[in-house]
Amino acid sequence: MQISILGIDIGKNSCSVVGVDEHGAVVVRRTMRRETLIEFVEKLPICVIAMEACCGAHHLGRLFTARGHEIRLMSPEYVRPYVKAQKNDDRDAEGIAEAASRPTMRFVELKSQEQLDIQTLHRVRSRLVAERTTLINQMRAILLERGLVFAAGRCKFERAVDTLLEERASGLSERIHRLVAELRDEWKVLDTKIAALNAEFLSLARDNRAARRLTTIPGIGVLNATALIAAIGNASGFDRARDLGAWLGLVPRQFTTGGKPRLLGITKRGNVYLRTLLVHGARAAMPTLSRSDTPLGQWLRGLLSRGMHRNVVIVALANKLARIAWAVLRKDCPFERAYGATAA
Repeated sequence: MQISILGIDIGKNSCSVVGVDEHGAVVVRRTMRRETLIEFVEKLPICVIAMEACCGAHHLGRLFTARGHEIRLMSPEYVRPYVKAQKNDDRDAEGIAEAASRPTMRFVELKSQEQLDIQTLHRVRSRLVAERTTLINQMRAILLERGLVFAAGRCKFERAVDTLLEERASGLSERIHRLVAELRDEWKVLDTKIAALNAEFLSLARDNRAARRLTTIPGIGVLNATALIAAIGNASGFDRARDLGAWLGLVPRQFTTGGKPRLLGITKRGNVYLRTLLVHGARAAMPTLSRSDTPLGQWLRGLLSRGMHRNVVIVALANKLARIAWAVLRKDCPFERAYGATAA
C-alpha cells in the first residue's frame, strides 16, 4: 500500500481519511479520532496530506510538516465541486484528495503560530467592536422611545449619555435610568478591552519589521498592517500584486459569455475583515492623497476628474494599497511616495 495523497475531512471529534495512490485509486478509507489520526500519519511514508482550510487545519498542518509531509490546504468552496453523489464525511475526504491532485488548484499557505495569534486578537477585537455597536444602538432605541434623540456619532452620543445620567432631569423613570447607567458601565468595560487590544497591536507593529514597513504606506495603519501580516505573512503565496487584490475581492466581478466581457461590481471574495480595513483606510487617506503632489495623488485626481463616483475611487485606492502592500512585503523595502503609480 503506497499512499500518494491523503485527504482528511476534519471534524470536532472524529476525522474521515481517504488515501489514494499515484493513479488516483482509493487504497485507504477510515474514520478515526484526532489522536489516532496523528499516530496514523506518523507511521506513514512521506506523502501529500490535503485538508480544507478550516478550524484546526493549520495546527495539524504544522504537526504533519514537522514529520516531513507536504501539506496542501484548500478553500472549502474549491473542494465542493469534487464531492460526488451523496454528501458524507467519506465523500468529502475523497473529494479533498482528488482536488489536491489537480494542477490548477489554488492552495492556502500554512500559517505560523504567530500569525494565528495575531489573527485571533483581531477576531476578538472585531467581536468586541460589534458588541459595542449593538449596545450603543440598543441604548439609542431605548432613549428614542422616551423622546430623547441624539446626534449621530459614537463620541457625541457618549458625551450626551454622560450628561443625561448626571443631570437626572430627563423624564426617565427610575428603573430605566438605572438600566441606562448599567449599559453605560458595560460600554466602558468594552472600551477598556478594545483599548487594551489596540495598545497590544501597536506594540506588535513596533516590534515587527514587516509591520513597520507597511505603516509607511498611506492608509495602512497599525490595524491594517498587523491584519495583513496575520493573513498573508510575507505575501509569498501570491505571485503577483494583482493576485492579492483579487483574493481580497477588490477587483470587478467578471461575467463573460460569447467573447463579450462584462465587468460588474467587486467580487467581495476572500477575507471580509481585511477588505473592510483596507476600504476604511483608503477612505481616510483619500482626501490627503488626492491633494498631494505625488504620482499616487495624480492618479487619484485623474480618476475623480473622469466623473467616477467617490466610492468607486475609494475601492480602487484600497485595491492599489493592497498591491503596494504586496510589493513592500515581497521586496522587503518601505514605501516610497515619489515612486511612479502604475495603472489600476
